Amino acid sequence: MSRILMVVTAADTLVLADGTTHPTGFWAEELVVARRLLAEAGHDIVLATPGGRRPPVDPASLNASVVGGEDRAEEFRASLEASAAWLDAPVALATIAQEEFDAIVLPGGHGPMHDLASDPDLGRILIDANDRGALIAPFCHGPAGLLSAVTDHGRFAFGGRRMTGFTREEELTGGLGANAPWFVTDRLSDLGAIVEDGAAWTSHVVRDRNLISGQNPQSSVAVAEAVNAALSSRSR
Repeated sequence: MSRILMVVTAADTLVLADGTTHPTGFWAEELVVARRLLAEAGHDIVLATPGGRRPPVDPASLNASVVGGEDRAEEFRASLEASAAWLDAPVALATIAQEEFDAIVLPGGHGPMHDLASDPDLGRILIDANDRGALIAPFCHGPAGLLSAVTDHGRFAFGGRRMTGFTREEELTGGLGANAPWFVTDRLSDLGAIVEDGAAWTSHVVRDRNLISGQNPQSSVAVAEAVNAALSSRSR
């Protein structure tokens, strides 16, 4: 059994390009699916947020018309209700010690663009994990959290690494549109990441050594399965 740190946004609003605020949080499908598959594999999953605040769910991620029907929306609602005690008690990122976890998993929702992208404690955790080869698995907007990983010398820790994330096309056609404050994969690319887009709204996972990234909510299952497979191979 491995110890996994699931880092989730604590932001419930995001300031858009026009200065207005938009409700946000984590994307239900991504957290629900990843946690379920990782737990079923027997891993110990610890939830962490900035300040240890309860992570808010993005209301759009429980909207039947957005997630593919009322049955799916109800499935996610029921899972979150069943996980209430876990969601109520996250640890604060500032309390996480070095070498404490075998993998860091970062589901999305637009919230990470507000807080995780610039959180110094997350940056410290990611740099430590990367230096020792621990798995790092962000997906959808979760890769925004990688932006926090800036070394003491001002270098982006994941420059030159292959990865994916929620694409500009997906943001424009099914996300915040042109009012997005910035585009996750554009920002990563600007800092030297090698971004590899898959077809919009299809599962797409990129692995570069210890970095496993997924493009969108449709990639949730594949990311969790890739993390499980990688952890299993390391335990043999």
